[in-house]
Formats: sequence, C-alpha cells, structure tokens
Amino acid sequence: MSLKKPAALPSQRWAYALTALVTATAVPLHAQTVQNAPPRDRNDDPNLPVTVRAEEFSGRPERELVLERDVELTRGQTRMKADRACFRNVENEVTANGNVWMERFGDIYKGDELQLNLSSGKGWVLHPEYRMQLNNAQGAARRVDFISEDEAIVTDGTYTTCEGLLPDWYLKSNTLRLDAGRDVGVAGKTVIYFKGVPIIGAPALSFSLSGARRSGWLPPTIGFRSKGRAEILQPYYFNIAPNRDLTVYPRWMLDRGLQLGGTGRYLGENEYGGYSGQTHGEFLLNDKVTKTDRWRLDSQHTQAIGPGWSYGWNLKAASDDNYPSDFSQSISTSAERQLVREIRTDYRARYWNMSARVQSYQVLQDPVSATDPSRTVPRPYDRLPELLFHAGRYDVKGFDWAVDSEITRFSHPDLPTGNRAVVLSQLSYPIVRPGYFVTPKLMLHASAYELEKTVVDAPRTLTRALPTFSLDSGLVFERDAKLTGRKMTQTLEPRLFYVYTPYKDQSKFPNFDTFEATFNLAQIFNENRFIGNDRVSDANQVTAAVVSRFLETNGAERLRLVLGQRFYLNEQRVQLANTPRTESRSDVLLAASGRISDKWSFDSAVQYNASASSVVTQNYGVQWQPGEKKVINAEYRYLRDVVKNAMVSSQWPLSKRWYGVGRVTYSVLEHKVVESLVGLEYQADCWVFRMGGQRFVTTTRNTSTPIFFQLELNGLSKLGLGSPLESFYKSVPGYTRLNQGSGR
Repeated sequence: MSLKKPAALPSQRWAYALTALVTATAVPLHAQTVQNAPPRDRNDDPNLPVTVRAEEFSGRPERELVLERDVELTRGQTRMKADRACFRNVENEVTANGNVWMERFGDIYKGDELQLNLSSGKGWVLHPEYRMQLNNAQGAARRVDFISEDEAIVTDGTYTTCEGLLPDWYLKSNTLRLDAGRDVGVAGKTVIYFKGVPIIGAPALSFSLSGARRSGWLPPTIGFRSKGRAEILQPYYFNIAPNRDLTVYPRWMLDRGLQLGGTGRYLGENEYGGYSGQTHGEFLLNDKVTKTDRWRLDSQHTQAIGPGWSYGWNLKAASDDNYPSDFSQSISTSAERQLVREIRTDYRARYWNMSARVQSYQVLQDPVSATDPSRTVPRPYDRLPELLFHAGRYDVKGFDWAVDSEITRFSHPDLPTGNRAVVLSQLSYPIVRPGYFVTPKLMLHASAYELEKTVVDAPRTLTRALPTFSLDSGLVFERDAKLTGRKMTQTLEPRLFYVYTPYKDQSKFPNFDTFEATFNLAQIFNENRFIGNDRVSDANQVTAAVVSRFLETNGAERLRLVLGQRFYLNEQRVQLANTPRTESRSDVLLAASGRISDKWSFDSAVQYNASASSVVTQNYGVQWQPGEKKVINAEYRYLRDVVKNAMVSSQWPLSKRWYGVGRVTYSVLEHKVVESLVGLEYQADCWVFRMGGQRFVTTTRNTSTPIFFQLELNGLSKLGLGSPLESFYKSVPGYTRLNQGSGR
C-alpha cells in the first residue's frame, strides 16, 4: 500500500547532529581550516509516497491505519520496521512500538517506541540505539524528543566509534539540544570515558552540527621542555567569520612565568584576486629567569590591489638573542637566527614584471659568540630600498631573450655602504632536434656603484661591463635494457657546456650580497660561479657531463647516474678572497639516485678532488619500505673538516599493535648525538596512543628535551602532551600515521 505524504522524516537530523557533535569538536583541535564543511544532503523529495506492508491491516486508510506483525514502512531513503504501528492520516502522524528499527541514508536506529508527526516534525523515540554511516559511529540514548524538523533534544546520549557492547571509549551527555537550522548544538554535562574511567569532562559544550569551525576552549597542551621544566598551554578559539579566525592562549611555564600569545589568520577575495595572511605574537611579562620582558612577533600578508599588482609583508622580531633557544619547540625554530623584515609590492604583465621592496634583518646571536667569534652569525645588508625589473620572451623567431635589472641602496651599521645598479641582458638561439640540442648564448653584465662609507683609499664610484658567451650542447642515445629483471629504456646523454667571460679586476668592488655558489651538478652549468651581482667570474672553461637514465615503458624514471667535471683553460683570477686559483680542472662530481624496486630507493652524491686524492663532500641515503607502516632510513653526510654525521630513522611494528618510531643523528667529528627521537605507538580499533621524547641542540652549549604523549580517539579528538605526530613526520621520512583517514 502506498500513501502520499508531504514532509520528510526529521530523524535524519538527529542522526547527522550526533555525528557532527564529534567532528565539530575535533576540527579546531588540530587545524582550523578556513573553509567550512557543508553537511551532507539528506533530504528526500517531499512528494514521495509512503509504502507500508504488514501481515494485518485494520482501520480506515483515509483516517487511521493500524498495522500488526512484521510492519514495514518505506519512504524514499527511509525504511522503518516494527511489531506494531499506527498511521493517522488526518494528523499525518505515525507511532510504532515493539522492536522499532529504522534506516535512513545508511544510518540505523533501534528503539522501543516511536512517534513522529510528518508535517510538524515533532515526536520522540524511546531507548534508541544508533549506528552512523559517517565515521562508523554508534551509541544510545534514553530518549530523543523532536521539537521540529530542525530541532531535537537528546537525553542521556552516548557516542563512540568503537565496536562492541563495551567500547574502549565513549562520550556521554545528560542533555543535548540540537538545532540544525542554526547549525548549533548545546550539550549539558559531558564526560569522556576511556576504559571505563572518566578522563575529561565539561559542564557545558557548544558545537557546530555541520562540522564547521566554532568558537570555544580547545583542549589544554601540557609539555616538558629541557631539564624537565613543565608548562601548560590553554588555547581559546574565536571563529570570527568563515575566512577569519583567532586563537589566543595563556602559557604557564613553571620556571619563567605566564606568557600570553595569539595567532590570527584570514583570507578573502577581491575584484583583483584575493588576500591572505596571519600574525602570531607572544609576550612574557617579567621573565623569572632573566628579570626582563620578552616577546616574539611574526606577521605575513599578501594582497592583490589591482590587475597584476600586489603587495605584502613578512615581519619577524624578537626581544633578545636567547629567545629561540629558550622558547622554541622544534629544531627549525631554534635555528632561526636571522629574522627578516620585508615590505614589498609587485607588478606582473605578460612579458615583464617589476618589484619594489625594503628589507632589513634582526640578527640573534648564539650566546657563545661573545667568547668565540667564529660562532657569530653574520648580519646581512639592509636593502633600503630595492627595485627589480625583469622582461623576457621565448621563441621570438627562434630566439629567447631576457633582461634583468636592479637598483639597490645597501645599508649596514659596520660595513661599507652605498648604491648599486645592475643590468643583465641575455640572448640565446636554442636548436633542439631529436637526439641532440645546441644553444649558443650571449650575455652582458653592466653595473655601477656609488659608495658612501668605504674602506680607506677605496674609490667611491665604480663601473663594470662584462660580456659572456656560452655554448650548451648535448646528445641523447637510447637502447633497450633491463633493471632488476624489468624491461627498461636506458639513455646515454653526454653534454658539453663552454663559457667565456674576460677578466676584470674587481678587488676594489664591495661585497654587499655575493657568495660563491656551492659546487654541485646544478651549479656547474651556470655561467657565473657567484650568487649575487658584486662579482662576475672570469671564465674560459668547459664542463663535461654524462647522464644515464633507466626509464620504464610508462616514462617513470627508475635510476639516474651522473658524472661531471669542469676544465679550466685559464686560471680563475676573480675571487672573493683575492687569491687566484690555478688548478686546471675542478673536482669530479658523481651522483646516483633512483627507486630501483618497490621497496628500495636511494640517493647519493660525491665530490672528489683528484689532485689531492680526497673526498670533499659525500652524501648517501637509502630507504627500505617493505610494507605499510614499515620504513627504515639510513643517511650519511660528510663535508671535509666541517660535518660528518650519520643518521638512522625508522617506523616499525614491534607486535600486532605496537609500533616503534625513532631517529638518531650522530656527529662523528664531535663524538656525540646531536639529535635523537624515541617514540612508541599503540593502535587499537578506535584509538591510538603515542608517547616518546626528543632531544635537539638549540645553541652551541644548550639542548632541548621535550617529551610527549597523546591519546587520539578516532573521530573525536587528540588529548595529551606535546605534538608527537609533528615530530614523527619531520624526523622519519616515509612515516605513516597509524589511523590514516580516521581523524583530522
């Protein structure tokens, strides 16, 4: 029998809301995304008919229909079963009792009794049990009252993503008022139980039903820094708008006092494109250790203000030299010693672009530099201001051309200062054919200096114009081959690169921003061995290299082998240290890298000095990944007289549910461990536990040793101390999260 009904059953609102309770609470715990997640479309056509089946019918269909034994009611994606049911046509209301079962959009509910008005959405269900398709969640409640199609009140409700009658964890709330129309839910006394023990509770809790961000307190973070110094951080999240948010926090450090901090983020669109940025600041009033006020500020912003026109800034500052080492939570932030302050504007057209910027630095010195000058961090020149211009086109009747220019005013409190103007133009004619290529190129470097503060007897005006000619050429040969039993295409690609630049004495020119590039396989194919515009290297040299690659039939590269060396036809007279180099050839560069099987990959590079029969630099790395959540990395880095480090890292199962995570970096030169990480993870069906500790160097004499532990309840949130996931990802290449896809 089919009956025409106008309204949708509101029970799906409660189903989605219970799921949203957990996802909405979890979102701001990890990363407050700017885009709100829309709810799933769970609405049926209001004109769909209602189909009923039963072993026995009685009553009058136009007024009241009584259904007995094996009752089944179907409407769209909603299906209901019960021992008995009664449908009243005038009131447009259905009641059911005895083994009530309902499925809606994949979500299943079981209860003792149900009453529902299909027009107003009002009704109730007694002792419901539910299972959600989203997150595979389940739970129960004493009663659910439907106030309207959008509003419901859940009494004594529970929620969990665990299977079974005795879940490892669950959430319980005495009252839960859900308003899908306003996208808000308010829970009364809420307690989270783990292994039958209450671990966290709240007198009240509000949340978004759709999983969107919502203002409120976030779980506290407890931490231990070096030497066991404890701290606790309690953030509060403000969801200002869909594209703006603010997180503020007090951070109590047992040894230093109360620090206040906040991070604001925003993004948006305008008629020319958009804008985005974030600002983070923190302030500690009267540090107990230093007896001073201490602070840190980081701010970034970019914004389009016209067609092709934008501006932005990157501003960083700190109160004192020791701030990174005293408050950093990771290696990257503790090593940040040059804090940039830059404001810039850019304009881009089809074939040209230009930029203007002002840039300065705050340098945070390692405390040991006061007694050891070799540890001093150099202060870069300020650019106050700098104008940059670039124009270029490809394939203009076969020619490629480009022009780059800059005008910069360099400022420094201790070193020579002045203005520099540079124009670098180039013209090339690439000839590319199957099996070979030849590219002749002409370049002209022209620069002028007006110096204000110089060394004694140095000229205040300097000019320079130097041409450069280069010729790049190569061949490509192919043949059929095999690698690890697989059919491959092997290439042989010899390449010759000739460069000529006449010599000009540049010893009187200042050095504002120039340094000699690291000698590697990318640099040997550059015309100038210096980075920056204060030196133009004289050159009469040939670089010879050969590359061999093993390619699969789909084009994927499995193995690459490279050999290269530069040959000098004249001595290198232009040097930063004014000491000419007379060698006739460079060091030999060798590299090999690839993924030779589905389990093994490696990367290696060696710089060898044949004249001295010694290795200058060498890096070796290998990764074995035999399966999911199984990886071992080994790496060796060597720079003669500077670095000699060995590193091993891994994620590996120790038993069916226990996993180990670790990393050790050992300095062979200093005979000590410079970085270490030890972690353990336990994966259950619906939760993951992580614990461990990390040690890294913050300054020459100091180290930091944070410890962490974390309980992640799948589909709910992460509770604990520190951020182990961030440490695992950064420390172990190839690390895989145990419950990948189970939470945010």
